[in-house]
Amino acid sequence: MKRIALIALAALALTLGACSKLTVENYDKLKMGMTYNEVKQLLGAPDKCSDLLAVKSCTWGNDARYVQVNFVADQVVLFNSANLR
Repeated sequence: MKRIALIALAALALTLGACSKLTVENYDKLKMGMTYNEVKQLLGAPDKCSDLLAVKSCTWGNDARYVQVNFVADQVVLFNSANLR
């Protein structure tokens, strides 16, 4: 019984890990000029966003592993990442 539970838990962990949209492949698809909605389609909903003057800065992920994208007039002007797999 414990073995079945361990196998199920391992399968769930692999499934959840595979669902992450924070990948090098998706980061490489980001392009200057993309709209907020296009980036949201690619990476999912951001974990946090802030607006400062005309710049909207959104982050997907956490302090250890993230993609950060800056938008001006709803278009990507700058993006960077850390620790993507």
